[in-house]
This record gives sequence, structure tokens and C-alpha cells, in this order.
Amino acid sequence: MMYKGVHLPERENLMGGVFALEKERKGYNTMKKILLSMALAVVAPFAWAQVSETTTTTTTTEGSGTITEYTPGTTIVLRETSGPRTYRFGKTVTYVTRSGKVLDEDTIRTRVRVGIPVRVHYVGTGDNVMVDRVVLYED
Repeated sequence: MMYKGVHLPERENLMGGVFALEKERKGYNTMKKILLSMALAVVAPFAWAQVSETTTTTTTTEGSGTITEYTPGTTIVLRETSGPRTYRFGKTVTYVTRSGKVLDEDTIRTRVRVGIPVRVHYVGTGDNVMVDRVVLYED
């Protein structure tokens, strides 16, 4: 068909082109849905997989009292307000004065004894506590 010297496609052909574009768009949407479904199928096992995670909580706290028993390198028993409590020593224990001065081996042997008040810094809970710092109240 000609209109003002320009060749125009027949009406049926024009409508056929519109229908063809519509079919192509529907096919594109179908392909998008298929690809999205495939992507989700690949990712889903990771998203819903059970992850095994172990969390260990370490409690750091302090106790104080008067030494009633002392075995260097092994245990210390303190008379606390709630009663006697036994503490085990960790691999490394630092002995300090209340002002923060670190004590050497000779000073520890002479100053840490039954009857003096101390504060112990320990890690753990319940009966499973390990002392890593002993603070002598005497300077």
C-alpha cells in the first residue's frame, strides 16, 4: 500500500509485527522466569543449609578473700563472704600489688602466705576456673 509516495506495509503485516513483538516479549519474560528459578535452585541449598557453629563463652571475673590454703603453682583457697572457695592456677599467673607493681619470684615466696587478703582474677565458670592474676592488698 502506498501513501503519499511512501510504501506502507499492509495492515495485516503491521498487526502481525505487533503480535510478533508481543510473542517475543512473552518469550523473554518466560526465559527470565526460567533463569531466576534456576538461580534460586542453585542458591537455595546454601541459604537453608544448617550451619554448625560452636560458641565458647569465657567468663572473666574476680574473687577476693583471705588465703586459708596456698599451694604454689597449683591451688589457692580463699575465705570469701560466701564461704571457702578453691581456685586453680593457670599456666602463667601474675602476682601484683594493689598499686600494680609486678612481684618477682623471691617476693612471691615471702609475701604470699596464709592469712593475707588477696583478690584473684580468674577465667571460667563454676568449679572450672583458672587464676591468671593475684593481687595482694598489701603494698
